[in-house]
Amino acid sequence: MVFWSLSYVWIKVALDVYDPITITIFRLAISATILSIIIFATGKFEKIKKEDYKLMALLAFFEPFLYFIGESHGMQYVSPTVGSVIIATIPLFTPIAAFLFTRERLSNTGILGLIISFIGVSLVVMTPEANIEASGKGVSLMFLAVFAGVGYSIILKKIAHKYRGMTIILYQNLGGILFFSPLFFTFRFQAFINTPLNINAIIVIVQLAVFASTLAFLFFTYAVRQLGINTSNLFTNLIPVFTAVFAFILIGEIPSLRNTIGIGIVIGGLFISQLDYKKVKAKLIRK
Repeated sequence: MVFWSLSYVWIKVALDVYDPITITIFRLAISATILSIIIFATGKFEKIKKEDYKLMALLAFFEPFLYFIGESHGMQYVSPTVGSVIIATIPLFTPIAAFLFTRERLSNTGILGLIISFIGVSLVVMTPEANIEASGKGVSLMFLAVFAGVGYSIILKKIAHKYRGMTIILYQNLGGILFFSPLFFTFRFQAFINTPLNINAIIVIVQLAVFASTLAFLFFTYAVRQLGINTSNLFTNLIPVFTAVFAFILIGEIPSLRNTIGIGIVIGGLFISQLDYKKVKAKLIRK
């Protein structure tokens, strides 16, 4: 979540030079190259089983393809704060999809933790009047990313136990490159050639590839395998919180009392979501 929250800042920097499709296809290509080198150097190459071809294709379609179309284009019209709070709604929709497709239920403490943490997110990113001013187009694109994120989590749950994290991320990135290539070479290639080389933008794209497109997905894949879809996605509520923290560290923006309380509520909600109510009740009874 730290790496994904930083990506909002990095994307904004890169968008000053390159368009969303160009940024995405190059971050995917760099990430795929890094993963390929690691996999072949360690001898951990895995072939995808024929019965999983469709799932892998669907995984790549949801994320990175559909998600990045929504996120990268949406970030052209909304601020990092607004974008992060919309992405933080993924846990609100995931339990419904998880129940429909995988029959995974969210515990009572998980539901309570989700509600509490989302209240905290609202305190961090919204004004006291509960207003968020943003482009309707930008908000719609960001919710497209939310839809894609939920779909990605459902498919990931089905294959997370079959393959190593590096294998899954490599194939989803390769699939993303295939999906984006027609768009890039048809609509963006000429503009890319005519754009002067910008070192700062290149560095940012490399950071996006290494931290957001590689490490963050590897960690998230492991989390889904160990914790399940619903619990893992609860942590997306931390993205706006980290944004506030980074604003303080990087640009000296002191959080208000409202923001500080919101951060505490988010963290408290996440702790509550991890509690096993039955085990806690049993311990209290024994005492």
